[in-house]
Amino acid sequence: MEVFTWYVLAVNIFAFVLFGIDKERAKRNLWRISEKTLLLAALLGGAPGALAGMYFFHHKTRKPKFSVGVPVILAVQIILVFVLKQCMGIDFL
Repeated sequence: MEVFTWYVLAVNIFAFVLFGIDKERAKRNLWRISEKTLLLAALLGGAPGALAGMYFFHHKTRKPKFSVGVPVILAVQIILVFVLKQCMGIDFL
């Protein structure tokens, strides 16, 4: 599943960078990346990158939508990968 590995890597880098860009734009009072977009990046498989970006850039860590939501998304994704691997024999990485 090499394609899946590259996808996960790319979406996590993308999510991490999005949080960094949004933090910088917030500091400069510029147009911001929407919360929907940030959460969508996490939902599409970028939850580890989003979580890393949140804490690396100290961004959105006080908002429950992110401080609770992103770890929940990550937990669901981990469970989903585990279930698919155990029950269906799908090897992801």
